[in-house]
Amino acid sequence: GNVARRDPSCMRLCHQKDCEGVLARFKAGLADTTFTFSFSFPTLRERISGRFREVTFAKLLPEALRHCGMTAEEAGEKLAIEPRFWQMIVKGRVYPEKNTVLALALVARMQWQDVLNLLAVSGFSFREDEVRDIVVRFLIERSIFNEQMIADCLAEYRLTNLPIRFLKNA
Repeated sequence: GNVARRDPSCMRLCHQKDCEGVLARFKAGLADTTFTFSFSFPTLRERISGRFREVTFAKLLPEALRHCGMTAEEAGEKLAIEPRFWQMIVKGRVYPEKNTVLALALVARMQWQDVLNLLAVSGFSFREDEVRDIVVRFLIERSIFNEQMIADCLAEYRLTNLPIRFLKNA
């Protein structure tokens, strides 16, 4: 009820007395709580109706990869997913999880609109309240696709569950 109104400039991090310490405490409190498996199996009804739907993940994936100048095999080699499961995702027999779609977007250097389309047909959406989504969006929109920069950025925000091969080797 009795809240004092403050100038918005004092709320900014750069105007704090110990801005480095505040930022360090904020980052220390971050944790990636969005663990998911790499795939899920569609039901028989979904598989049958998927054959007649115009827009599915398996139908959008080749077009999105074509925009990036990459094939499904090349993208699969950069993901830390077993090849047999990647082939099942490509053929539409298995649905990818959100982490897989976001990892694919980073390794394939996708455009943000393609990522949103793939998320939508997979049953997911971009969420502004999830650190993982914000960080991946920042990297994609700024066209930051350098492996070391991606690894450093994901490590800084403690995002460890994206199935990207160069992250698993580090």
